Amino acid sequence: MKNYKIAVLAGDGIGPEIMNQALKVLEVVEKRNDISFELLHGNFGACAYFSDGKAFPEETIAMCDAADTILKGTIGLGHEESKQIPVEERPERGALLPLRKRYNTYANFRPVSLPPELSHFSPLKPQIIGDGIEIMIIRELVGGLYFGEKQKGTDAGGKRWVKETLEYDEEQISKILHVGFQTAMKRQKVLHNVHKSNVLTSSVLWNEILDEIAPEYPEVTVKQVLVDAAATALCLNPGQFDVMVMENMFGDILSDQGGGILGSLGLMPSACLGDSKAYFEPSHGSAPDIVGQNIANPYAMVGSVAMMLDMVMGLEQESKKIWKAMQSVFAEGYSTPDLSNSDSDIKMIGTDAFGDQIVTHLLNS
Repeated sequence: MKNYKIAVLAGDGIGPEIMNQALKVLEVVEKRNDISFELLHGNFGACAYFSDGKAFPEETIAMCDAADTILKGTIGLGHEESKQIPVEERPERGALLPLRKRYNTYANFRPVSLPPELSHFSPLKPQIIGDGIEIMIIRELVGGLYFGEKQKGTDAGGKRWVKETLEYDEEQISKILHVGFQTAMKRQKVLHNVHKSNVLTSSVLWNEILDEIAPEYPEVTVKQVLVDAAATALCLNPGQFDVMVMENMFGDILSDQGGGILGSLGLMPSACLGDSKAYFEPSHGSAPDIVGQNIANPYAMVGSVAMMLDMVMGLEQESKKIWKAMQSVFAEGYSTPDLSNSDSDIKMIGTDAFGDQIVTHLLNS
């Protein structure tokens, strides 16, 4: 029997609520496969700062080091609550970025998946959605502006200034581009390279390296698109895209736009992979305004479990069954209040009940 140690970081806000639903699904998978999961629970984010004085405590670091993979919930607080935490220990700076840096999780996968069961959530017109949308956005996650040198000061005239450095080297660019090409090879063999080479020197280098790598993947058609044009095209003709690869900040922005296409970031799970460690998380925030109300949809958290089972454990069929189970709950007319209007014909249920419905479908698959 194969055993996996999973570091479970429930996080802040609705994180624990949706994580509970993910763990229900893991229990089903464990019972019907020759596999066992050892769950290591740790504090991470604002909750960790208030309990341990650090957003990413040493105990949690040791736990993540020992784990085979990491399952992470949402982190963060509301604006006013965040002021209680020193800037460098706020969840994004004090926990999330150090997590990425420690395990060099350079490849972020965010699926923009809109099958017929979810099409009613999208703000796009039916004629634009067509038969559905299936895009994989691949974002470089540990370079660029977010990790570059940051300076601020005041000049001799008393004027405040700030400088942030966008820095990439050819190894970083090459690694994420190979991930993009390899993913395209498994899908439709079309790769959209998103850049801003008409303005940014970093994009010029990015494209030079892509041109050097492309001959290794002769079956893949590369399509070049400027990031601003890509933003427009995602709204007007999303069906043209299959795999999109881009640098850190572009990926942050366009993947959130992908959530808008779906109708909510609550419908977007994600995977963050490094060479030796990965973590999986919903793309949405911690929603402090609805904490404890049992109304948050667990789709993105459970979808992150599906991605983990496929990408780390090789359980592709179980992963597909989880996706189908989640979509079947929506297809039967159920939803949660955070995603749907109570005036609609949708049968409204809570977070726990939605998780139970997923489990029911999974058990019958």
